[in-house]
Amino acid sequence: MSHDDARPTARGGFLSRAAVLGVYLPALVFELGMGAVAPVVAVRAGELGADLATAGVLAALLGVGQLLGDVPAGALASRVGDRAAMLVASAVAVVALAGCALADRVGLLAVAALALGATNAVFMLARQSYVTGITPVLYRARALSTLGGVGRIGVFLGPFLGAAVMHLTDTTGAFWLAVVTTALAVVVLLAVPDVEGPQHRRGPRASVLAVAREHRHVLLTLGAAVLLVGAVRGARQQVVPLWGEHLGLAPATTSLVYGVAGALDVLLFYPAGRVMDRRGRLAVAVPSMLLVAAALLVLPTTSTAAGLAAVAVLLGAGNGVSSGLLMTLGSDVAPPGERSAFLGVWRLLQDSGSAAGPLVVSAGAALGSLAAGVLAAGTLGVAAAGALARTVPRWSVHASRRTRLAAGLRPDGRPAAPGGTAA
Repeated sequence: MSHDDARPTARGGFLSRAAVLGVYLPALVFELGMGAVAPVVAVRAGELGADLATAGVLAALLGVGQLLGDVPAGALASRVGDRAAMLVASAVAVVALAGCALADRVGLLAVAALALGATNAVFMLARQSYVTGITPVLYRARALSTLGGVGRIGVFLGPFLGAAVMHLTDTTGAFWLAVVTTALAVVVLLAVPDVEGPQHRRGPRASVLAVAREHRHVLLTLGAAVLLVGAVRGARQQVVPLWGEHLGLAPATTSLVYGVAGALDVLLFYPAGRVMDRRGRLAVAVPSMLLVAAALLVLPTTSTAAGLAAVAVLLGAGNGVSSGLLMTLGSDVAPPGERSAFLGVWRLLQDSGSAAGPLVVSAGAALGSLAAGVLAAGTLGVAAAGALARTVPRWSVHASRRTRLAAGLRPDGRPAAPGGTAA
């Protein structure tokens, strides 16, 4: 079961000043920068002389860097503390972004992009661990889904700000914009006091490998479900533009459809967290995966822009209501004394799934059937729902109202009255 004691003893709270200024504001400005540069790396590579294939590889290095950085991120945050890790990540990101802007050769741009992806891994893990430490467990899902939503807002708005700056300057303007926003994150982190307990700022008692070995059972069971959810989410991001291209839609039409789905992602994060806090994690986990799976399985039957838009809305809704789900589950089961190290391995599973999902769709397309790739992704969604339903109750006290009652809590997760019953 979960490592939580289910008591709201942590300092701070949901949308406390410490959370807003110490995490949410830095996360927003950091992700604004990442959102601004993500679409531009390949463009800048082309300007430096890279061919189309090489430019695509450079764009992928952001994700590769994040994958490579997940486990070291956990080790760093365990050693120096979550807030310090966010500061280190932001400071290194400023250097990496400046390197992207100043690079005059493809090789230098590649190194800077890889480093930027790694800093993103550190920042994302550290902010999750920090929010977990300062937020009462009763508000954990709302706090983490809001954190996920803030990140999505930044990634959603970043390309628009980047485009505006590039219109006035050139391609490097997006990188300089990100330098400014990331430097602002550093300033905020330095200005806001750290309210996390000292027990989370000491050196690690065990290596990341030792933590993974000790908690291998949860990582091999619930972690497998996390891998599947990550794969479904990764595939979801790819199928709409690919199917729009398959239907011969104008790029502007496909972009509009994709944007509508992205807007739903942004709008639904708070209701998702509230439901998880009040009714348990499974109340969101299983329905969201089934909704995404159903949309993916229906997608190959569409042949018009309207049909694609309807499916995109379902995909956006399904993904939006699962905002913060994997962060919440990871925080539920993370051992308190080694939280950051554990979450490093947890995020590696999540990011590995996100990287593998698009490959499933691409494999179908490469074999001559994009529809088969989409259907395979939909099947993964059904498998993810089943894996969550089976494994979450085993490991998290907050899986459902039933597991909370069995643990002696009220159905909403609050401690039962002394001398009374959980009901």
